[in-house]
Amino acid sequence: MKKICITGSLHWDILVNTNNIPKKDETVKGSKVNYLFGGKGGNQALSANRYGSNTYFIGRVGKDNFGKKILNTLKKSTIDIKQLQIGTEKSGMSVAVVDKKGNYSATIVSGANLNIDCKKIIIKKDTGILLLQNEIPEKINLIAAKKAKEQNCEVWINAAPARKINRELLELTDIIIMNKVEAEFYKKTIFKNKLYKITKIITLGSKGLKAEFSNGLHKKIRAFKVKVISTHGAGDAFIGAMASYRLKGNNIISCLNYGQAAAALHISSKIRHRDKITEKDILDLIIKNKK
Repeated sequence: MKKICITGSLHWDILVNTNNIPKKDETVKGSKVNYLFGGKGGNQALSANRYGSNTYFIGRVGKDNFGKKILNTLKKSTIDIKQLQIGTEKSGMSVAVVDKKGNYSATIVSGANLNIDCKKIIIKKDTGILLLQNEIPEKINLIAAKKAKEQNCEVWINAAPARKINRELLELTDIIIMNKVEAEFYKKTIFKNKLYKITKIITLGSKGLKAEFSNGLHKKIRAFKVKVISTHGAGDAFIGAMASYRLKGNNIISCLNYGQAAAALHISSKIRHRDKITEKDILDLIIKNKK
């Protein structure tokens, strides 16, 4: 089976629980704090790896304590981190606040993620999918995408956070994934330009998702009904699981449904139990919802 390459961000996340996300100039009392491995790239890599994909990662951390924690987490997985760069700058980090309904807001500090050395990027010949995100500079995404196309593999971009994407990069992209906020940002560019033969996937939270395929067809997929504990990291769980299932030869509709089920289990599980979710759990949820 071919491999998944994730070129992207790594953060050490500080996750604070509170009743309500604070408004401007407001201070609220938190009820709990968790310190977690994160970054869209890192989370997507763990998700793809967890569900059976041969995964390798390209990114950068610092030599600080956050960098050491990030590195230790990756070493506990079977992800190939031979291309993980270690620099002297601060590692990436984020602070997220989660309310009692599981909604969250976050701020990231990119740190070492901004300094990935493009010259050291190697996309292996047996790579099937390259996963990119907007948490690293676009020049890095573009170089990785060019190298991926030299190996005839698919290029997927998680267009988050929203920012203008270079036309050259879009022309190399097969699938672009975003949430409804990001889709609003891109509606006058990616969605209106018919020159881009890209499959667009828009996640809609509890309302599921909609996909606009490169052949012009549209599809809506309902979300799985679960009790939400926290939506933090749901999008990354979805993308990693979907990519993993895609490399096993499944059609894109099945992959979207599989990703939705993985995200549903993610948001309805306690943080300490999320890494115990298996492919069997996902398939069981899909079967259960067909009854």
